[in-house]
Amino acid sequence: MNFLELVFLWKTGGSGNDGCPALYKVEGGYVVQGIKLDNDTRARLRQLADDEDGVFVPSDVLDRLKEQ
Repeated sequence: MNFLELVFLWKTGGSGNDGCPALYKVEGGYVVQGIKLDNDTRARLRQLADDEDGVFVPSDVLDRLKEQ
């Protein structure tokens, strides 16, 4: 994947000033910033490619998309 121009949309309300599960807009889609999954949970993701990963994102980060 090439360099993506990130446009910050919002972060979870519970993040305070540090760490932030967040959502960014990019051309053609979104980038999600979240907490890394533990190995056991990650192992249960379906067909995870070598260049993919899974993250946990609080629902309030993505639920706001319905308002857009």
